[in-house]
Amino acid sequence: MNIALGFNSEVVDPAFVRSHHPFYNLDGVLGALYTPDDGHVDPSGVTLGLARGARQLGAKIIRQCRATNVQQLPSGEWLVSTEHGDIRCEHVVNAGGTYARQVGDWSGINVPTTSMTHHYFVTETVPEFLQLERELPVIRDDKRVSGYIRMEQKSGLIGIYEKAKPNVVWDDHCPWEAENHLFEADYDRVMPWLENALDRMPIFAELGIKQDVHGAISHPPDGNPLIGPVAEARNYWCCCGTQIGIGWGPGLTRELARWMVHGSADISMRAFDPRRFGSYADKKWQNIKAREDYLLRHEIPFPHFNRLDGRPVKKSPLYDRLKSQGAVFEEIYGHERPRWFATGDEAQRDHYSFRRNIVDERVAEEHRAVRERVGIMDICAFTKVEVSGPDAELLLDRLIANRLPAKQGGICLTHMLNRRGRIEMEMTILNMGEGRYYLTCAAVFEQRLMDHLAHHTAGEAVTITNRSSDWFAMTLQGPRAPEVLAEQVTDSLALADFPWLRGREMEIAGQRVWALRLSYAGEMGWEFHGPRDAMLPLYDALWQSGQPHGIANYGSFAMNTLRMEKMFPGASELTNEVTLPEANVMRFVRSDKDFLGKADSLGQAELPWVCAYLAIEADGIDDGHGGEPVLLDGEVIGSTTSIAMGHSVGRILAFAYIKPAANSPGQQLEVVIANAPRAAVVLGAAAYDPNSERPRGIASAEAAA
Repeated sequence: MNIALGFNSEVVDPAFVRSHHPFYNLDGVLGALYTPDDGHVDPSGVTLGLARGARQLGAKIIRQCRATNVQQLPSGEWLVSTEHGDIRCEHVVNAGGTYARQVGDWSGINVPTTSMTHHYFVTETVPEFLQLERELPVIRDDKRVSGYIRMEQKSGLIGIYEKAKPNVVWDDHCPWEAENHLFEADYDRVMPWLENALDRMPIFAELGIKQDVHGAISHPPDGNPLIGPVAEARNYWCCCGTQIGIGWGPGLTRELARWMVHGSADISMRAFDPRRFGSYADKKWQNIKAREDYLLRHEIPFPHFNRLDGRPVKKSPLYDRLKSQGAVFEEIYGHERPRWFATGDEAQRDHYSFRRNIVDERVAEEHRAVRERVGIMDICAFTKVEVSGPDAELLLDRLIANRLPAKQGGICLTHMLNRRGRIEMEMTILNMGEGRYYLTCAAVFEQRLMDHLAHHTAGEAVTITNRSSDWFAMTLQGPRAPEVLAEQVTDSLALADFPWLRGREMEIAGQRVWALRLSYAGEMGWEFHGPRDAMLPLYDALWQSGQPHGIANYGSFAMNTLRMEKMFPGASELTNEVTLPEANVMRFVRSDKDFLGKADSLGQAELPWVCAYLAIEADGIDDGHGGEPVLLDGEVIGSTTSIAMGHSVGRILAFAYIKPAANSPGQQLEVVIANAPRAAVVLGAAAYDPNSERPRGIASAEAAA
């Protein structure tokens, strides 16, 4: 049983597999995942049933009516041209399947899907199946077959996702007459895996193939479907790119409907939101990533699996410099961001494991460098947006839950909500003066932020400028950060002159940039923001000044461990599933002001869950990966959202959504990691520097005194 989800599954040994599937060759098999409640249905029958239900609820279905164009009218309505006439509507949903990309082209909308062909084969009747009284379980054999094997009535069915030469079709245009189109089987391409399938199922080996099916399936660049609004036009929605349509369709379309009607889905849709891709996702890149996704269809989903094809797309000015210093990068909204640095004898690449390995050792070193000395990090993979104009304050004030910084240089941390009161995104806002505000948030929210601002501008005189590609961002963090920075500035860095949560435009190493006194790492330090051409000379100067102080590069993995010690929630905690009280971020909320979503977010009579902060017993082997079940007296009361080793405190730390009654400091719980329960306790404050003296400079000032 998957304890966290209540899903009926278990890891079983080869003897169990043999008892349920006597015909499978188990040579080399160590175990399997058994999901007894899986099933299959006839897609046509399900579709007809859904259509019948829709008609009963008042929907009108027009068959054999091809759309020929979709254009938005000046009124904001959509005009859908069809072979049987025009339809005016408020919303349009692109559920075009293999036609989705070219349907999007009609409206100037980029729908990043690529058609890849996939084979399955049906054998002649299998004599051994004739006397079976029950259906054999479906086998998914990722290692040898790279596909699936199951019964098809009394025949065998073999589906292959070959590991070489994936095939793209209809690169520019899917022919309208290609409905239900099948291609000639390419046996040469799939033969190695088909032979492995016959080896795994010897009872198929002497049978003929009575049917081969070679059809096209849509593949988005990362394999996840495209469900939600697009960036280019309002009230245009995607429901496409689904590789497993019959399995994903019911749940995803339910959430899409809720999103369209209520302004938010009930589950986190971040992984499916079409706006997770930007303008960089052109056709060439789509095809590269679709091929990659096809080849990864039956690979082990290791934690932090890094998809490398088609990269780099957006290199920061530091990319080559950091790569030469051992950086291993990850892609975030097209940006290359360092995740960790190979500074020893290990290879400069990803090292995958479900347990600790050399990467964790290097991350711990980066973590300690920031805590004990000084660290520097490329954070260009931030969304950076400037909102300016006479009504900038008016617009932002009614969209954010916190109070805007009133004075020039003031900084606030805040949240924007949707109209349902759920969290859209967390951000930092700097008052740049003269009616200018600088907003930063996670890179993946770039288009969501731009859309949110544009869609909720009600006649205000504002200018919204996306600086995400034009400006850089970099951090300098650690107790020795002031000494490093002091060598490159003439301005005073004294606490009285440059206090916590203040920003200042200043000259550093000859570069005019903004310096922000804040820290996601929980240490004394700054973020620097400004034109991209200032980044490399600024980095080089700080790196040189930092040599006597033990300066080190650090990446996103270390940043995650640092923020976990400081009890800073992140994107995994702040989703469209939760309200402000549920996320436990009310310290950043001003309930005496109005803001979008306030009533629904703050008006709950009872919270169904709340974000808790846990310390968990460490064993030095497994630290967890998120999604672990949380138990109270043996019963599941929630699951973790983020989990990481706190290297400064020697304990695993986690955020978890749990039942509110259990969120009491000191409450003893258990968290199941690697199938074994670990002792855990609810913390009421940050595990490290709970009073935040270090980032404010209080500890440093007292030590100096």
